[in-house]
Amino acid sequence: MPGVASLRRQQYYAHPRNAFWPIAAAVFGFDAGAGYAERVAALAAAGVALWDVLQACDRAGSLDADIDEATAEPNDFDAFFRAHPGIARVYFNGAKAAALYRRRVLPRLVDGGRLQYLDLPSTSPAHAAMSLQDKSAAWQRALAGA
Repeated sequence: MPGVASLRRQQYYAHPRNAFWPIAAAVFGFDAGAGYAERVAALAAAGVALWDVLQACDRAGSLDADIDEATAEPNDFDAFFRAHPGIARVYFNGAKAAALYRRRVLPRLVDGGRLQYLDLPSTSPAHAAMSLQDKSAAWQRALAGA
């Protein structure tokens, strides 16, 4: 679920210290400082889609740890995957996204077994246990072949 800054701006990874855009720009060769629409277009041109595991939840603040899982409403991945049959891999930005997907989405998917799943370290500044360099290296290894 997007954090407060992202929800306010209606942009994925809008927090200025989130490393997602600099990492994606390094992997796919676009300007991380470009406008939001240009960055999203660059991802689309590279065959990358961004979507949240949850369409709604109650959460105080921006930390994934504060998501009230009783209120977590997953997005309709069956419909999404039917609309985009070329999707072969799903990458998770952080452990919470992966756990929510596996617990709340995967058991209900009609054809979830055809997909490959990979957990990546969170690009959030709250995930301070890993350096930006290590996060970037993990993402680059995973996405270089995407």
